[in-house]
Amino acid sequence: MHGLINATLQFFVEDNYGADRWAAVARRAGLKTAMFETMLVYEDTVTNAVVRAIAQEFARPPEAVLEDVGIYLVTHPKRQALRRLLRFSGTDFRDFLYALDDLPDRMRLAVPDLRLPSIAVSDLGGDRFEISCRSPFPGAGCVLMGLLRAMADDYGALVVLDHHADDAGCDVFRVTLVKEAFMPGRAFDLVAGEGA
Repeated sequence: MHGLINATLQFFVEDNYGADRWAAVARRAGLKTAMFETMLVYEDTVTNAVVRAIAQEFARPPEAVLEDVGIYLVTHPKRQALRRLLRFSGTDFRDFLYALDDLPDRMRLAVPDLRLPSIAVSDLGGDRFEISCRSPFPGAGCVLMGLLRAMADDYGALVVLDHHADDAGCDVFRVTLVKEAFMPGRAFDLVAGEGA
């Protein structure tokens, strides 16, 4: 697994719960060092052990932890670069959904060797969308679910999300856009600055 993914798990715990809790997670996972190098590649077993250790440390299911990671990637002040990349997808949540299948390619522009899920978006009509997510690693669909929730809030849209895995193990999301401008979205400017 790419070190950036492992480091994201580390940052998620440190930013939300502190360095002491991350040290406890690292011990539970049996890590030789508590720091991940973002540009190295680690065995998938290391990532799986870290996810299990976070779940045990906070007594939460691994799926819930990974969904929280997806929310964290959009909402935490230290992770605004990804939020900005996502917001450049369009002026509203519908535009964001239409551009979602381009996200892996846009991410590879920044980190060429990062393996990401393939995403396909289908417009089902009537403000309903289906998103298929095929991933090289387990749990990616849960991260995407958190990301979708956070981006709907970011745009101020009211959506209903349903997530399940099909018979082939592909994560499938049904998105119903109930109201595009349900509430004011978070401020966003093209020029990066405070609060953007």
